[in-house]
Order: sequence, then C-alpha cells, then structure tokens
Amino acid sequence: MSSGKQLSGVGHTATTIRGWLYLLPALLFLAAFMIYPLIDVLIYSIEEGYNSASQTSFGIGLYNYRYVLRDPYFLKAVKNTFILVIITVPISTGLSLLVALGLNSIKKLKNMFQTIFFLPYVTNTLAVGLVFMILFRKTEYSDGLVNMILSLFGMTPIDFIDGPYWAKMMVLCIYVIWIVMPFKILILTSALASVPDVYYQAAKIDGTPSWRVFTKITLPMIAPMIVYLIITGFIGAFKAYSDAVAIFGVNLNVADMNTIVGYVYDMLYGDGGGYPSYASAAAIILFVIVLTITVINLVVSSQATDIT
Repeated sequence: MSSGKQLSGVGHTATTIRGWLYLLPALLFLAAFMIYPLIDVLIYSIEEGYNSASQTSFGIGLYNYRYVLRDPYFLKAVKNTFILVIITVPISTGLSLLVALGLNSIKKLKNMFQTIFFLPYVTNTLAVGLVFMILFRKTEYSDGLVNMILSLFGMTPIDFIDGPYWAKMMVLCIYVIWIVMPFKILILTSALASVPDVYYQAAKIDGTPSWRVFTKITLPMIAPMIVYLIITGFIGAFKAYSDAVAIFGVNLNVADMNTIVGYVYDMLYGDGGGYPSYASAAAIILFVIVLTITVINLVVSSQATDIT
C-alpha cells in the first residue's frame, strides 16, 4: 500500500516537473521582455538627475514623479487620453455590437460583408490617417469633403485639423472608433455564431419578443466577449499614440493633441527629449492607471455576471 502511494507521489512530481518544463520557454520570454523591462523602468523612474551618457544619478527619490505630475504637457496628455478612452470605448463597442447583430441576421453574402467590415483593420494606420486628414482638413484651396457636406445644412466651414480643440478631438475619436471597430465586429460576430440555435428555437416557439430574446439570451451568452472587448479597448485607448500622429503629425504638443504614450516618447526621443527618468515615471503612472482601470472593469463585470 505504501509503495503504491510512493509511486503515485513520484508520478505526480514527474508530471509537475514536466508541466513546468513546458512552461519554461514562455516564462523566460515573459521574464526577458516584460518583467525585466518593468523593473528597469521602475529603477529609472526613482533615479534623480539621471545622466544617460555617464550612467549616473544624484540619488533615489520621487522627484521624477513630482515633476511629471506637475508638467502641463503631461497633464494635457492625460486629459486627452481620458477623453479618448471615455468616448471611443463605449461607442465603438456599441456600434460593433449593432453591426455584428446585423451581419448575424444576414444569411446571403454574410462572408462578403464580414470581409468588407474587416478591411479597415488590415489597412495601414498612417494611410487611413492620411485619408481622414484629407477629408477633414480645411485649406486655402478647399474646405474639405466633410465641410462641403456640412455646408449643405447651412453650417460654416470648420478647420478640424488645425482649428478648435473640440474639433480636433472629435476627428481623433472618429478615427479611433473607425480603426478599432473591425476587430470588435469580428469577435462579436464569432461570439453570436457560437450561441446555440436551440435557445432561439425555444424562444420562437414561446413567441418571445425580439428585444427579450436579445436581453435574456443573446446578451448573457456573449457577455464574456463584450467584457473582453471593453477591457482590451480601455488598454488600447490608453496606449494610443500612432492614431494621433497619423492625423496631426509627430509634434503633438503643438497640435495640443498629445497622449500619455506620446509624452513618454517625447521625453525619450523628441526635440526636447533625452530624459529617460521622466519618461520612465510617466510610463509607470500609465501602468498604474491601466492596471487600476482593468481591475475595476474585472470587478464590475464579475458582479454584473453574478447578478445576471
């Protein structure tokens, strides 16, 4: 009896070791490209007066964080990023759900329409940004296509690219929504296709209204995918940078449209860059913000799932 237990214990240990060996490449990858850089950035962020040429600093402290949190350029970048997140994530998720529901109801040419809606996702980001800039930019030769359409309703031309802040932010939000919707549509269309037809057939027999079918069957079944898209949407929107560059160029501070990631880049490589300590402090602040928002989303979504 005891020998059998010993053999079972040895077999369990061997299985555990084998499992860790399978995980070892992934763990090494995470340690080399995620954990070590994060620790390195954290160290940079607390080194005061760090000189990249001599690799020296004055000491250890929180001066870099105090400087970044008082920097008007960083505060403006935080404001822009939060506005972008608050507007684009719910709107893009809601519109994607509507489009996915429409595609799911189409029987003929469904695959063709899915491909059409997915095309913006595989198109170069800068190319799409150039198209948006041409559509919205007001020049001395043309008011742009969007202004031409607005003039049909008696509205005066607006310079959406070099004009008022709200106009530029609106263009950026529309652009981000346009860019992220294809991926969300693809995910939600797949989620809707995975819902068993037996539920819909039972609801049809019972004569259940369409809105009740959606709220009681469809929405609960695809809720995990919606939560996934919301969380990844928040993370992606907080990391926005190339979206703004595609429309307003690399000098986002002049355009008043910089983001947190753009601020980090400027501190490292911009015209007034060369400050890895400030960039690291801003990156850590961004990490804390994203982590906090993600945890809040997970807690709220789990509570909503329990209630449902």
